[in-house]
Amino acid sequence: MFPDLLSGSALMILAGVLMLSIVAVMVFLIIRNAQDVKAREDEKKRKKEKPRFARLGELDRRAGELRKGPEEDYKGTLSAFCSDFRDYAAAELGLYYAPGVIRAFVSSLAVTKLMVLQGVSGTGKTSLPYAFGKFICRDAAVVPVQPSWKDKSDILGYNNEFTDRFTETELLYMLYEANLSKDVFVVILDEMNIARIEYYFADFLSLLEIPDPEARLIEVVSATRKSDPKLMKNGKLLIPENVWFVGTANNDDSTLAISDKVYDRAMVLELSSRAEPFGAVNPGTRHVTCKDLSRMFEEALRHGRMSDNMRAKIGLLDAVLVDRFGITFGNRILRQTEGFVPVFVEAGGTEEEAVDIILCKKVLRKLDNLNPVIVSARADSLVKKINEIFGENAMPACLAYLAKYSGN
Repeated sequence: MFPDLLSGSALMILAGVLMLSIVAVMVFLIIRNAQDVKAREDEKKRKKEKPRFARLGELDRRAGELRKGPEEDYKGTLSAFCSDFRDYAAAELGLYYAPGVIRAFVSSLAVTKLMVLQGVSGTGKTSLPYAFGKFICRDAAVVPVQPSWKDKSDILGYNNEFTDRFTETELLYMLYEANLSKDVFVVILDEMNIARIEYYFADFLSLLEIPDPEARLIEVVSATRKSDPKLMKNGKLLIPENVWFVGTANNDDSTLAISDKVYDRAMVLELSSRAEPFGAVNPGTRHVTCKDLSRMFEEALRHGRMSDNMRAKIGLLDAVLVDRFGITFGNRILRQTEGFVPVFVEAGGTEEEAVDIILCKKVLRKLDNLNPVIVSARADSLVKKINEIFGENAMPACLAYLAKYSGN
């Protein structure tokens, strides 16, 4: 009987221990759950107190101030604007550019949101858009491109999972500020072809082609929060019309070839040498807004379109290029030509100078993609044809470009 009682007591003790263990586990789970609830509440509170877009949030708080433009619209002509810009760059910054370079730079803004400045080092590729920003009272943002860049997060930023803060780049900051301002904003992509442009800039290349400016929305984050910046809709930010991108490009062993996709969408200008210094009186800055710039471009188009005679000449050359080389202008280049030429003329240049720039950098550069033996064999006859169509030596940039293929 005693062993039976002992066995019963052991069972009771075991049951008690088991009950206590169950209670202990339940208490632990209750405490752990309470801690988890508190941690989630603390996390929500922390996120609410510290939005992940710190710098953009500051722009939201300054929105009223930033939306104010200059008291008066700019009333000057496009020609005077270009002349004053050239003099300002020389007198204020010690930067010297030929009149044609200034006209081409400003006129390019009328036809595309992307410009590529090519040339050897020291010719002022980065300095030109930098000086333009100074002249119009809105400093350009310089974005040094890195060889490792592969997608848009490299230029727009990314959400840091460890800190739960978004790493805001200068480009993102400028895009957001541009949405709140009337000014002209210039983004300099310095050494843009040191990485694959069609990788890190792919989204921009596509969005800037959309005809409806209000549809140019670029995704910044995929998951949105209530504390995100006010102008960001569903994680996307508008690329506003008052933003232009200017890339500088070197052609050497350290850089990558620029693809046709980029060349076709951009206006390409060549800065082959620095202009000689000249005396200039500093005209001061000009606070020109996007509205002012658009007004000057629209007036240029109203004052004169490209002449029928020039259109006919371009048509003749196009037929020659198609027949002998299998290359053509294409609709995009023709549209750019129709917009660029009258603005360039209004800025003080000639129709021939404007067409020469377009032909050289937008059309003849396609020859580089062909068999060099074939191009060399036919280059002399193309030079002759260009002189016949446009006049002897009327297209100096085109002739200089073809000289590398020509035997003369």
